[in-house]
Amino acid sequence: MTELCFLSATEVLARFRDGTLSPVEYLEALIARTDAVNPVLNCYTETYFDEARDQAKAAQEAYAKGDARALEGLPVAIKDVHNWEGKRTTQGSWALGHEPDSVTDPIIERLLGAGAIAIARTTTPEFCLAGVCWSDRYGITRNPHNPAFAPGGSSGGSGAALAAGMVPLATGTDIGGSIRIPASACGLVGFKPPHGRNPDGPPACFDPYNHCGVLSRTVGDTALAQNVISGPHPRDHDSLRERVVIPERFDPAPLRIAWSMDLGYVPVDEDVRATTMEALEVFRAAGCTVEEVEIGFTREMEDQAIAWYSAMQFGRLPLWLREAYGDRMTPYALHAARASEALSVDEAARSWEACHAMYQVIGPLLERYDVLICPTLTFASLKADHDPLQEGFTVAGEVVDAEFGCYLAHQFNMMSNLPVMSVPSGRDRNGVPTGIQIVGRSFDDLTVFRAAMLYEASAPEQFLPGAGMPMTG
Repeated sequence: MTELCFLSATEVLARFRDGTLSPVEYLEALIARTDAVNPVLNCYTETYFDEARDQAKAAQEAYAKGDARALEGLPVAIKDVHNWEGKRTTQGSWALGHEPDSVTDPIIERLLGAGAIAIARTTTPEFCLAGVCWSDRYGITRNPHNPAFAPGGSSGGSGAALAAGMVPLATGTDIGGSIRIPASACGLVGFKPPHGRNPDGPPACFDPYNHCGVLSRTVGDTALAQNVISGPHPRDHDSLRERVVIPERFDPAPLRIAWSMDLGYVPVDEDVRATTMEALEVFRAAGCTVEEVEIGFTREMEDQAIAWYSAMQFGRLPLWLREAYGDRMTPYALHAARASEALSVDEAARSWEACHAMYQVIGPLLERYDVLICPTLTFASLKADHDPLQEGFTVAGEVVDAEFGCYLAHQFNMMSNLPVMSVPSGRDRNGVPTGIQIVGRSFDDLTVFRAAMLYEASAPEQFLPGAGMPMTG
């Protein structure tokens, strides 16, 4: 039964179609798996198993009649940030979720419209503000590979549920790395599409740093989901008119690959360095040209660009402070609210200049290479209760910001039209997965998928379940 829970979404659907697995049987296996491991992991805020059972029976009938939709009967978990009509969205905060949603965000609309069955809501840090996953409202979510450590955030519940075999596909959002960070920490695939490729709901659809999508256990499953959720939507004015269809296979011709370990300024843990170098050797062995490049970003450049988070993402937080939720907000949410109140208009405007300067490096570089590769995290093993505000936190012996100093993901939200995928690269000394990012030219999703599929075919042992099924025995 455990092995059944680690089938890829693509294989599950194939078995539904050929009749060797029923949606009812598969759902019951996932529910049993959830009952076995979720008390330790704490991945879900709510479950909808009774509703899902009815939908699985209907899906089974659809297959029998030959009129199944693209994702008919496939269970998915929905991050507790997406609006979903009739359900409550809390973002891990006591300030939200007082009334059921009145609309459904486009990504959820498309998944459900393709026949997917939403079985649960996944945990997030409060307001989805951190790269770890704990809140006062729902407690601590843990990493299935080693429960002492974090699954990443903010889509941490989605990542942990996937890695534990509780679900084959889960949604996420990525404003500062929140799809790619848990993908790396949990040994998964996480794709940040260009802004607007996947339509979203307000207010996120107004923010160029924002991207919505899915996490999965294989590159093919991510392609499967992208082909369902991408494309223009009449309720998202930023959604791109062009729709990119990801093929099942690509020409395996070698690629021109640039790589940077630190983007020029970020300290990186020795285990992350080692697994990144091993991943680069996979590309070399596949015949790719692999060359180190100088990026030359600076901490000052990053600090200026990060002002946008305070302007766009934290700007609404003082509202809840004034509405008497301050005494129930987590310390990092309070800190973000105060940072927003202290922000000047000039600081927000300068963030655009910093983002432009960063792209002046990456844009020309990617005209010479097909993709850029770098680590996803600078340090994989953050404790499950890691405090993003702690002082004196070190990576590779250097004191860094305990939030932004742990990742190499948010830099690419500042260049929002670049597609970026995180794929697994190995394990650190604590058994926590590490990941690399594959960064493509603006709007060039296809080359990123091509590189990721080449890597997956060359190093299948890095991907679940080949890398070992966590939380077994």
